[in-house]
Amino acid sequence: MTYRGTTALVTGATKGLGRALAEELAARGADLVLVARSRAALDELADELRARTGVTTRVIAADLTDRTSRRAALAELGEQPIDLLLNNAGAGSVGPFLGTPLAEHVDSIALNVEALTELTHHIAGAMRRAGRGTVVNVGSTAGYLPVPYQASYGATKAYVRSFTEALRVELRGTGVRVVAVNPGAIRTAFFDGKDVTIDPRAYDTPERVARDVLDHVRSGRAVSIPGMKANAAMIVVSSLLPMRVKARVMAVLNRGLGFDRLGAAE
Repeated sequence: MTYRGTTALVTGATKGLGRALAEELAARGADLVLVARSRAALDELADELRARTGVTTRVIAADLTDRTSRRAALAELGEQPIDLLLNNAGAGSVGPFLGTPLAEHVDSIALNVEALTELTHHIAGAMRRAGRGTVVNVGSTAGYLPVPYQASYGATKAYVRSFTEALRVELRGTGVRVVAVNPGAIRTAFFDGKDVTIDPRAYDTPERVARDVLDHVRSGRAVSIPGMKANAAMIVVSSLLPMRVKARVMAVLNRGLGFDRLGAAE
């Protein structure tokens, strides 16, 4: 596929990977519908992209963790045709499950699972009626294994992976493509405010991941594992291990990063 002349909807568009995807899409000539919580941040990004690239930009401010806000956003979108849906918005709790606020886990499930599912149902339905379109669901390498101290986050990404793979088969022959994106760690605001220090060399930049994702989608890949080659290698290795072993290995790694000490209950 080519991007020039298409309309792409990006969720979580003002920060991290979402912003990088929006900037890269605009550079490649795609018109944009940008969705995020902050209207001020959306307006600022939209103005910047219009001035820099000349693409058409539309903003929809919505809290995708909230069902009423999600449905208001879809009503605001209306019947506008979307050629490319990038379900990018995501969040997760870090720390022992019972030592972190329940609200963090519930909001993560609402955003990573419920919002992605609802937007896909609405927009992919319109794509199927039109006989064309592409849905890109951003999961994570965390979706391939259990992740102690990020238990609910890893579980949501496992949902994204399974849902995306199943939907691809269901929509085969309809003209609608469904692409699974499973990046590794990305240098974003995910750990801002958390008392952890992680070697920046272990992270991909949002810009690199965005370029890889769009290149992979353009080339027709069904599954994109963008960024460092170690991400794909980790997935291959993890596929050879029993689930309980994968959980124990990830527990050791995350304890080494100090995740077990975050938000510990008294």
